[in-house]
Amino acid sequence: MIDHTGVIVADFPHSRAFYEKALAPLGFTKVMELGPEITGAFHTAGFGVAPKPEFWISSASAGKSAGASVHIAFRVTSRAQVDAFHAAALAAGARDNGAPGLRPHYHPNYYGAFVLDPDGHNIEAVCHDPE
Repeated sequence: MIDHTGVIVADFPHSRAFYEKALAPLGFTKVMELGPEITGAFHTAGFGVAPKPEFWISSASAGKSAGASVHIAFRVTSRAQVDAFHAAALAAGARDNGAPGLRPHYHPNYYGAFVLDPDGHNIEAVCHDPE
């Protein structure tokens, strides 16, 4: 389980819209959004299952730039959710980085799918349960 993670994005409005669509099949919604009036320098949005944001995106600001290599895996409870995430992410503009399927080199029940988000971050949904 991931408590929370975050990435810096090049185009905050575009990435916010992307994640609102791509994470919907996982049951994630935008839980919180803060602007420079609160953060002091950047926009940030937290996604998760209310009331707790678990995944944050933030706009670039002084000393922080987008495009760093990041991999984040979201644990889900069914293979159908992995499939739905992959389809939704591609429809929202992601690039395929690994179609839904078993990855037995990790373990026999590892079922995951990978996409590259608008900034090239490797985002995954994974189910560890059989079937």
